[in-house]
Amino acid sequence: MVEELMFELFDVRHLCKVLKVSPSGFYAWLKRPLSKRKTEVHEQQVTKVNQYWGGDITYVATNEGWLYLAIVIDLFTRKIVGHSMNESMPCDLVINALDMSLKRQGLSTAEDLITHTDRGSQYAAQDYVGKLAEYKITPSMSRKGNCYDNAFVESFFRTLKVELVNREKFKTRQEAKQKIFEFIEVWYNRQRLHSSLDYMTQEQYESKQLTAA
Repeated sequence: MVEELMFELFDVRHLCKVLKVSPSGFYAWLKRPLSKRKTEVHEQQVTKVNQYWGGDITYVATNEGWLYLAIVIDLFTRKIVGHSMNESMPCDLVINALDMSLKRQGLSTAEDLITHTDRGSQYAAQDYVGKLAEYKITPSMSRKGNCYDNAFVESFFRTLKVELVNREKFKTRQEAKQKIFEFIEVWYNRQRLHSSLDYMTQEQYESKQLTAA
């Protein structure tokens, strides 16, 4: 709860005082890696690239109002394979992220692919479900009340907000879009080393796996 309110630009120390949580403990929690319990579900049966994708939406504050970001992440490589940003949350927001993912990964069909999301209206919309059917993708949705089902997506959003969003005050949505695009495409996918990927970048790890396949 504190994390969500923080991202809406409330004062963290005041919130921690009200909710009886120490600020130092809260910031330590933000930087703590996901526990084995949160990740073990997704690590079972996930053995190759483009086998299991996760998707979700988050929001970023700007002086012009909210900017909404939809992402698609490959659970095997942790690579952000698709993303889309908009000032609102129409179904097109998640469809555009999915379209980018399919094009980027060179998939004309994806019979072996499962995409996992929450039960939000955008992911349940007929146009989105139809897109999955068109590409023969198997849909999966979080179980009600289960906070572990999309752990790697939540981990990326946490990283984005700790390493970028919380350090910036975006004047416009366009400024936020540019900075987020650079964070994903220049830093996160291509430069940031990941301990669970043998200290390689997401792009390096994916390339290694595809070459070995």
